[in-house]
Amino acid sequence: MDAVNATNDTGSTTGPGPVPGGPRPATTTAGAAGAGTQAAPGPNENPTAAGAPALSLHAPAPAGTGKAGGATPAPAGANRTLGRGIATGLWGRVEQQDFRSRVRGTLVGSALGDALGAPAAGLSLAALREAHGPDGLTGPVPALGRRGRVTAATQLTLFTVDGLIRAHVRRDTGAWHPPTDLHRAYLRWAATQHDWGPDERRKDNGWLAQEEWLYARRAPHRACLTGFADDVLGTLDRPKNPTARDAAAASRSAPFGLLVGWEPALVLQLSVECAAQSHGHPTAHLSAGAVAVIVHGLVRGDSLDAAVQRALGLLGARPGHRPVTDALQRALAAVTQGSPGPDAVEALAADEAGDGCDAADALATAVYCALVAEDVPQGLRLAVNHGGDSIAAGTLCGALLGALHGETALPAAWLAELEGRAALLELADDFALEMTQGPSLHSPTTASPGWLARYPRG
Repeated sequence: MDAVNATNDTGSTTGPGPVPGGPRPATTTAGAAGAGTQAAPGPNENPTAAGAPALSLHAPAPAGTGKAGGATPAPAGANRTLGRGIATGLWGRVEQQDFRSRVRGTLVGSALGDALGAPAAGLSLAALREAHGPDGLTGPVPALGRRGRVTAATQLTLFTVDGLIRAHVRRDTGAWHPPTDLHRAYLRWAATQHDWGPDERRKDNGWLAQEEWLYARRAPHRACLTGFADDVLGTLDRPKNPTARDAAAASRSAPFGLLVGWEPALVLQLSVECAAQSHGHPTAHLSAGAVAVIVHGLVRGDSLDAAVQRALGLLGARPGHRPVTDALQRALAAVTQGSPGPDAVEALAADEAGDGCDAADALATAVYCALVAEDVPQGLRLAVNHGGDSIAAGTLCGALLGALHGETALPAAWLAELEGRAALLELADDFALEMTQGPSLHSPTTASPGWLARYPRG
């Protein structure tokens, strides 16, 4: 699909969040036949998403500001170190290190939860206890052929990050429509599910699609396989798989929250639009949006409770939000109802059908486990020992704890066995570099050849 002519059937344009200190990018206006690239909307323009609150899609106000150019006190609990980089656009060494640690923590923590949850997939709590003892899973065990092996949840998370980087790189061309760039990234993932290995003839694939270990089927959800089986871009008005309400879209959506220069409402909009490319049910794509908004708050320095409250406020204006907002409320309430343990998690993980495969239930489980966790290993153990979607709950809980505490809080012994750790760290560092120093890597007139080889504009 040509991004210059890409349209969004929601009638919305997902708005740009500029790299702090970077140029104001152009956006692609969508929703009308023949719509193409236009300049970024001016201060008096306010494109609106169907069924969503009005959003100003020119340069978002940074953290700690009431409006662009007008500083106001940062919110309570804000990360002052990182906040300075966001608010001023000047990323010093300390700010960059803090941001990189949280990006690494989010991506690697997500993968750790995925790998820990993989052996528990499809098993009840009783079966887990019978197989692994009264405490169930307490650490990595072999699954899918070895310890520490990840599933399609991590594969798709990697391609989400790749798509976000390439969207930022492409903004210099004037053909800027992030949902299209994410869709292309997911199509590259889809190729890994049916090709034997990387296609060396595809020079526009970039480095990630050349990673041979990604060319393996690792329990992908059917909605992801069918959603990305062709070049048709699913939208909120015309979503793919409108009955799909599993957590696969949410499991890949934490990286949207790492766009710290964007306003939370825009983070929500982009993540929801991209989730609808494979998961059309509101419970699925709004759960994905909730994950992104919560991670966004954590990386910007909010407490987990405050980040959840922000998500609740934004989701409340969306049609079909009730299952997701109810799930978040249940997670918050469960924290005050007795000691944390498998029974409390089991109650959150079971949906009305009793199988725990609903995205909102996986979200509730992950949020609860992150709220009560004394450390990352304890939170992840809680998140996977139940009869619900252990892979999704572990993946989401790992992302939340990693965003909250950074990479140094992750268990070293688990990291040592994690599949794809080098690629995860490399991609995390590239993302942090693009977000903090993008203008020095590429512009409308100049570009680093090495960077464009890794993240082609095509």
